Amino acid sequence: MTAPVLLFDGVCNLCNASVQWVLLHDRKGIFRFAALQSETGQELLRIWGRSTQDFDSVVLVDGERLLLHSDVPLEIVRRIGGLWQLLYVFKIIPRPIRDAMYRWIARNRYRWFGRRESCMLPRSEWKDRFV
Repeated sequence: MTAPVLLFDGVCNLCNASVQWVLLHDRKGIFRFAALQSETGQELLRIWGRSTQDFDSVVLVDGERLLLHSDVPLEIVRRIGGLWQLLYVFKIIPRPIRDAMYRWIARNRYRWFGRRESCMLPRSEWKDRFV
């Protein structure tokens, strides 16, 4: 079975901080990562019929499943486990409401958190987690 791949906006400061959070808390090494702008990210987006230009969501490619918007962070905390999985309780909120909140944050992420000129470079101990 292939490890789930989290595709993230590589120039978004919020997205980069979120990836670093996952790396620190995913002690089992469940997730792999790729920037949406990377060759791997672009290829996976094309395979799944998603835009390769307009990045409105993190994307979790998990075998035969593609998760988007609010489902992604919920799936991450569920799989990381520990006390973090308690946040999965927010799954009871109907998806349209969760996704509306997610999209509002996504639309404002550059204004609120800023952006980088290029994708982040992972720390040496995390390089093998990036595809």
